[in-house]
Amino acid sequence: MLNYLKNHPFAVEAFFESSLVFTFAVPKEELQNLIPECLELEIFQEKWAFIAVALVQTKDLRPKGFPKFMGNDFFLIGYRLFVKYTNNTGKRLRGLYILKSETDKKKMELMGNIFTHYNYTTTDITQTDNEFFKEIYSVQSKFKVIINKTENDISLPKNSPFTDWKEARRFAGPLPFTFTYNHNTKKVLIIEGVRQNWTPQPLEVIDYQFNFLKNLKLKNPILANAFIIKNVPYYWKKGKIELWK
Repeated sequence: MLNYLKNHPFAVEAFFESSLVFTFAVPKEELQNLIPECLELEIFQEKWAFIAVALVQTKDLRPKGFPKFMGNDFFLIGYRLFVKYTNNTGKRLRGLYILKSETDKKKMELMGNIFTHYNYTTTDITQTDNEFFKEIYSVQSKFKVIINKTENDISLPKNSPFTDWKEARRFAGPLPFTFTYNHNTKKVLIIEGVRQNWTPQPLEVIDYQFNFLKNLKLKNPILANAFIIKNVPYYWKKGKIELWK
């Protein structure tokens, strides 16, 4: 029964007040051993694979169709890889593979680990905001980001492999699908996300630190892009399972 519940057995909806996504380019060889056998890394210029950190302020998260007053507000942090999966009909799906998830509330950790495979833990989250800068940090998880709120003519991060923001938006996330794989049963869980009003806006990043990336022993992850998305209705469909061939 517990395994069934973890397979996203019902649709879930939420409102994203804001989603900050920081995507890092890493030589593909460094990330290959982090994905299961059923997935492929999404590769850019035959060299780069990508790992992203998403910082999402959600509102009214609840089973789809439930009234808003039954929802909860959570801050979510997701560490994920950009991947591709070829399903049983031969269609190639573009999506994400979750490495770790964090939240600011124990309730979300509990419910998230009952109904998903996303490895939630609870951490401290502090946000400071003024007319010029926004900072989000966690003492426990050892991450911080500082972004400039006033700059309009924003350049790509230094050393980004992308040539322009249009190219960079392909890796702004979230992608349509998220995948989980059971090595023992060879079954793939596919969860499709549906969104509205998805308009990523470039960010100027003043400073950042993500201890999780250091723990992966990545040699030199390069900040490839940074975007913010605001006021997005979002929902995840009930999970689908298929046997990997």
